[in-house]
Amino acid sequence: MHLTPRQWLNVLLPIAGLFLLAAPLRATDDLGLPAPEVENGYLRLGFDKLASYKFLPPAYDPTADAKAAPPTGDEQIPAGVKNWSGKKAIVTGFMLPVKMDGGLVTEFLLVKDPMMCCYGVVPNMNEWVVVKMVKGGVKPLMDVPISFYGELKVGAMFENGYMTGIYLLEGEKMGEVK
Repeated sequence: MHLTPRQWLNVLLPIAGLFLLAAPLRATDDLGLPAPEVENGYLRLGFDKLASYKFLPPAYDPTADAKAAPPTGDEQIPAGVKNWSGKKAIVTGFMLPVKMDGGLVTEFLLVKDPMMCCYGVVPNMNEWVVVKMVKGGVKPLMDVPISFYGELKVGAMFENGYMTGIYLLEGEKMGEVK
């Protein structure tokens, strides 16, 4: 039996439709990465997503007008990443304590890799998250991956004219130690 091209389409299209219904569609972001998973209302954001694009911080200019807004580099941050700002997120990484109070860490960097910072490998600006715990602190745990929950802010942060990061997590709680 010989089928015309139109007859083949009439046979194949319903079958293809069944395959499309059976295969769950995964949304992708503007970098072509799968959309973050959502766990109990929190976006699970790994460094595979946070550091998935090139970010070059603007150079510090000591002669710039102190009252003028410094360049932020925000135009380098993809729209999909900016959309995470203000959302609840879980980020897993390695803790590098910055501020302590009563033996607990209240502010720290969460970095992609334990070899960053301490051993001479300078991480890219999008390979760390500044975490500021909103209620008290947490035990210092270094050299093990740890998950932190909180609200993520995306955008340039400055201290004394220097850019200190583009990700801030207002930490609510510490999750599992991997």
